[in-house]
Amino acid sequence: MPEKIRETSLSQTMNNPTTMKKMKTRAPPTLRRATISDVSLPSLTRCASPWVAFTAAADPWVAAELTELRAQGGLVCVLDGRDLHGPAAVFRTFARELSFPDYFGHNWDALVDCLRDGHGHGHGHGQPYVAVLIEHADGLLGMDFLGVFISVLCQASWHANLRLDADGIPCEDEPPYALHFVLLLDRIPPAAFAKGVARGMDVGIDLTA
Repeated sequence: MPEKIRETSLSQTMNNPTTMKKMKTRAPPTLRRATISDVSLPSLTRCASPWVAFTAAADPWVAAELTELRAQGGLVCVLDGRDLHGPAAVFRTFARELSFPDYFGHNWDALVDCLRDGHGHGHGHGQPYVAVLIEHADGLLGMDFLGVFISVLCQASWHANLRLDADGIPCEDEPPYALHFVLLLDRIPPAAFAKGVARGMDVGIDLTA
C-alpha cells in the first residue's frame, strides 16, 4: 500500500523517532481535537480526522473513496496544484474553483472562513460530504508557505467536521459536514513533505505505510 502522510491530532511526542512507526507532534491545544488512535486510512464520508491526506495519484484508495462519496451524494472539487505557486495564487485558485463570494478577503483567515462555511460548496449547497482534491501537488514541496497552507486546510476541515464553539460545545445552528483535502502526488513520496508540513501551526503528522 502506498505510503501516506495523514494529518492527525495524536498527542505522543517524538522522543525516539527512529523506533516509532508513526511520526507525530503534540496535539494542537487551541483546536482541542480529539486524540486519534485508529491508524486506518481516512474516510471521506465521515466527520472524522485525519483532515488532510498526502498520497500517490495512483493510490486505489482514492478511487474507492471518491466512488463511495459520490454514491452518497457528496461533492468532489478538483484543483491543479501547479497553479498554487504562491499565497496569492492559492487564494485566487480556491476562490475561482470553489466559487467563493465576492467579499472573500484573499488572505489565510478568509480562506479558513470560506472553506469551513461551505461557500460555493458543502452544506450551504446541501452537500453532506465534500472532498477537495489537489492534483499534481508535487510542486508544493519547495514552497515556503506549505506549513501554513496545510494548517489552514486543517483548521477549516476541523471546524466543518466538528462544529464546536469556543467551549467545545456543538453548535446546534450549524450542522457539521464532512470536509477533507487530498493532495495527489505524481512522483515525490509523501514522506518528503513531513518537514515542511510540520512547520504549520497545530498540525500533527502521522506517517503510515
